[in-house]
Amino acid sequence: MDVPSRRLRLTEEQRIRLQCHLFSGDGRESAALALCGTRIGKDNQVYCVHEITEVPVKACSLRSRSAVRWDVQTLVPVLEKALKRGMWVMKIHSHPEGYERFSPQDDETDSQLGKAIEAVLERSPSLISAFMSPSGKLWARVVDTEAGFQAVDRVMAVGDEVSFTKAESRLNEDEVNLRTRQVFGDGTVNLLKSMTIGVVGCSGTGSWVIEALTRLGVGQLVLIDPDHIERKNLNRIVNSKAVDAENKRAKVNVLADAVRAIGLGTIVETFQCDLAKTEVINSLAGCDFLFGCMDSADGRDLLNRIAAYYLVPYIDIGVRLDADGRGGIEQICCALHYLIPGGSSLLSRGVITPEQVQAQALRRTNPEQYAALKREGYIKGVAVDRPAVISVNGFVATHAVNEMLARVHPYRRDPNQGFRYQVFSLCDGSWLQLPDGPPCKLLYRCVGRGDVNPLLGNPALL
Repeated sequence: MDVPSRRLRLTEEQRIRLQCHLFSGDGRESAALALCGTRIGKDNQVYCVHEITEVPVKACSLRSRSAVRWDVQTLVPVLEKALKRGMWVMKIHSHPEGYERFSPQDDETDSQLGKAIEAVLERSPSLISAFMSPSGKLWARVVDTEAGFQAVDRVMAVGDEVSFTKAESRLNEDEVNLRTRQVFGDGTVNLLKSMTIGVVGCSGTGSWVIEALTRLGVGQLVLIDPDHIERKNLNRIVNSKAVDAENKRAKVNVLADAVRAIGLGTIVETFQCDLAKTEVINSLAGCDFLFGCMDSADGRDLLNRIAAYYLVPYIDIGVRLDADGRGGIEQICCALHYLIPGGSSLLSRGVITPEQVQAQALRRTNPEQYAALKREGYIKGVAVDRPAVISVNGFVATHAVNEMLARVHPYRRDPNQGFRYQVFSLCDGSWLQLPDGPPCKLLYRCVGRGDVNPLLGNPALL
């Protein structure tokens, strides 16, 4: 029987908040509590920090360099919320002396607390226990009173940098990874091999992203696209062939075959369907990084929601090519949006509008009604076919993959925060880093919420 992987996620803002509370400077242990949303799948289980409650110093009856004891009344409001919302509870404490493992005293305390919380929430397991070292790294485990302690394989903090706490596994020093290791080192190569990355949209930009991620040695890819190869796609979809268009092969299958043929061991999961499917959302929620390579406003909004609910970093790629069809080019413009949970969104940045999201969702779910409203002038229209050139797609897709690398392996001289929103004009030769906006009011309350009913708070996904 395969053991599912277990992953804990939080935002970098949450991690810093915990570190500031847990290490106040007096060298004694402190504690905090958190509500966690979950995504419990067959192959992996994800726990997302939603809301933090610091245990006040005055609520502690004991604080030493190796122990902390606090009033259980601090737990009561957290349990009430967990019961009402169907969430898990996480207990976090500090190890001021840098002890990087759970102690026998932690085992005893966690067992007692786990039984008490399971009795209140009436489900087992329902507690995560974690500790933080002075460096700010977190280690965690699931407390199951029946199966025992179950280690969390990876803790990911998502911000302008994406950091991981995990047990490092040594890769075989295959010659194929030599050049990548020379640049990024063994640690990042190992990390890429352990990552699962979702790519939504497998056409012009998506095929380039998939090619680059495969040759970088990413361990697993999740590919989503409902369409098949057409002859008009052959000028820009990497690895597509005329025979694929003749046989109307699914884009995801053509690209999956190409990934496997490269022979670097990348595992591929494919979905030839729309993004708005429960099984697709569940798979993307288990990914470590997301790339959006699509034009539709409703799809981009949905991917932004997945990133917020399940704490996944998300890079959105946009291409605009204004041409008159006779060789005259007014503008070639590309945009990259790095979106983090708790930050701004495509909606709050004004990249897409609620009206566009609604119109395009209607076109997808009820094309007859959409056509009728468009004829009556209630909908101004949604562009379907746009100009596309392989060199432009390759340009922006390569920048997108390098942007992902800059987040997991910070290599810039300037802070990553200044690169959340980038625009490239190939006509003007400009590269602009535009200021980010405030957190999205709509999605901020959803950060780390995990599975809810209805999924992503959207009744249309029932």
